[in-house]
Amino acid sequence: MKVAVLRFPGSNCDQDALHALKDDIGLEAEYVWQDSRSLEGFNAVFVPGGFSFGDYLRCGAMASRAPIMAEVKRFADEGKPVIGVCNGFQILTEAGLLPGALLLNDSQKFVCKSVRLARANDSSPWTRGVDREIVLPIAHGEGRYICEQEVLETLKAKDLIAFRYVGENPNGSMDDIAGIVSEKGNVLGMMPHPERATKEILGPTDGRLILNAFKNFLD
Repeated sequence: MKVAVLRFPGSNCDQDALHALKDDIGLEAEYVWQDSRSLEGFNAVFVPGGFSFGDYLRCGAMASRAPIMAEVKRFADEGKPVIGVCNGFQILTEAGLLPGALLLNDSQKFVCKSVRLARANDSSPWTRGVDREIVLPIAHGEGRYICEQEVLETLKAKDLIAFRYVGENPNGSMDDIAGIVSEKGNVLGMMPHPERATKEILGPTDGRLILNAFKNFLD
């Protein structure tokens, strides 16, 4: 099974994602540049964090219109797993693969720290292995998740909220939302970075729980 790690001008978490998937989770992974028009040979997609296209216009807005995103949409429509982390989450919402938007943090400052998370449901393949509170790093200036009230009610009713912040809400997200899944359940977007929490030498390894869910999706 092979994972495409997308790269955009300004991506800065693509290497973290590639090496976490390969070295710590045991998946085959390769970079795919944003102007590619094919994902042939790949079984899944990782949309990494960073500042794609310098965050011009809005975070993720330009990247969401890159040629590769047409293929990502096809992947998602076919039920294949797609994960977007931080800027990747922003790209997925801008591309219409997930509802809502990510806006400037309530503090109006960039926030870089570790946060506590808990799964919001046990029905998603992305969350089944996360049976306890976990700690993951965040690093974003625009991570405040918002959506219309009716969309929020749908997210709750259909168990589409994947993760919530526990204790401090670091960005002011509605309903403490840290991550959501698509209606088909195969697309996950989240602001915290699981790919930065996989090596013991660097701290907690709770990110492996989510990336292993990614791997199980492919088995």
